[in-house]
Amino acid sequence: MKTSLLLLFAALLLSSCGEYQKLLRSDDISAKYTTAVDLYKEKKYKKALKLMEQIVPAYRGKPQAEPLMFRYANTFYELGDFYLSGYQFERFESAFPKSDSVEVAAFKSAKSYYELSPRYSLDQEDTQKAMDRLQDYLNKYPDSPKRQEANALVLELRRKLEKKDYEVAKQFLRISDYKAAIEAYDNFVADHPGSIFRKNAFLERSEAAYLLAINSVPYKVQGRLQTAKNFFENYLKYYSEDTELKKEADKLIENIDSRLSSYTETAIN
Repeated sequence: MKTSLLLLFAALLLSSCGEYQKLLRSDDISAKYTTAVDLYKEKKYKKALKLMEQIVPAYRGKPQAEPLMFRYANTFYELGDFYLSGYQFERFESAFPKSDSVEVAAFKSAKSYYELSPRYSLDQEDTQKAMDRLQDYLNKYPDSPKRQEANALVLELRRKLEKKDYEVAKQFLRISDYKAAIEAYDNFVADHPGSIFRKNAFLERSEAAYLLAINSVPYKVQGRLQTAKNFFENYLKYYSEDTELKKEADKLIENIDSRLSSYTETAIN
């Protein structure tokens, strides 16, 4: 009995596959459209996509074009091909600005670019594009039910860009390129005023200035130590109550003041 059922199932499957392959080779656009929609609804996206790719050009300018183009873009999205889903949803927005599905398309286009955003250590072009697209979406649909999710995605992407810039500055410090580190920390503080890495950047900028000073030729040391102290005072201006970095901060200012005091004693003597 089991064998018979298995054979029957296999026969039906082969028959189904045969019909599908025959349809792919046929010129019946209407049958392809109907089957593509059925397969899409059944979440058989790969099969649906093959049919859609054949018929999309034939339906341009026709009433069926709008639902077809949305399903076409969403099929790429469901298959995880976010480059194409982002692009196709953008095309849908441009072609059908009054569609009932345009808001969903705008969000999924932005979400596609979010999915393409790489880890922070890599090039962040796709991250920036995702942020721009999400911000455009929020501006265009301020009352969207997806607003909270979109804001959370923007925050996540912004944190990634912040971490990228912060780690660049920190890497300069690690490799003892102190001038480049100071410049990178300056840029970070200016570009990311609300960053969670900001207090570290303030303190590490002072550290970079201190290390630059003590590794300088003698006539530049005092001036650069004073710069390091000025940077440290900027850190205290914003984070004097912070306890997380207190141990590091106390040690750093102790070293700076100790070396500066030697110049005061020399001047007195």
